[in-house]
Amino acid sequence: MTVMEKTASSAKTDQKEIYLVVSQTGSIVSKMLKGVTKAQYNHISVAFREDLEAMYSFGRRLTYFPFWGGFVAESPNHGTMKRFLEARIVVIAVPVSDEVYKKVHNRIDSMFAERKKYGYNYIGLFLAGINVPRKTEYRYYCSEFVKELYTLYHIDGYDQLPTIAQPEDFLKLPGRCIYKGTLREYVKQKNKVLK
Repeated sequence: MTVMEKTASSAKTDQKEIYLVVSQTGSIVSKMLKGVTKAQYNHISVAFREDLEAMYSFGRRLTYFPFWGGFVAESPNHGTMKRFLEARIVVIAVPVSDEVYKKVHNRIDSMFAERKKYGYNYIGLFLAGINVPRKTEYRYYCSEFVKELYTLYHIDGYDQLPTIAQPEDFLKLPGRCIYKGTLREYVKQKNKVLK
């Protein structure tokens, strides 16, 4: 069963959720990637809150310039994701233990504090397109980053990921799909809930 077919299960008291946001912004770069991968979604981010105020990933640092990338905190309220509110997204709630949640959070906090030393793995992404893995220290593309989190902390399904993971591969792993549609509509729904 894929994440799209799974339903919510009873949560354990020592469990929390992290959120994966699998997206297709419709930007020129995402259209180029779609042309190569034929995938419906070509970007993935990690969030700790259901409102997606901060989504962590490797992507463009500047809203209007896609070719300078690194570790970024994306948000529907500013920057690139605000520009692409019509982006198609799937939000997946991934259950993890409290211990794993803290480890993932600490890892991302640490990376974000030192974000200037992290760059985008352009060469690795290009080689991934021809099925050649290439890891470079301090450089990632989005799905490479998320796969490393899964592998480091043994998040359920980590051993099912291929050597070169694409954003859509995470839709096949354990998790609960809580939304599928546009980012704009998701934000609108969350704002109604919070009022």
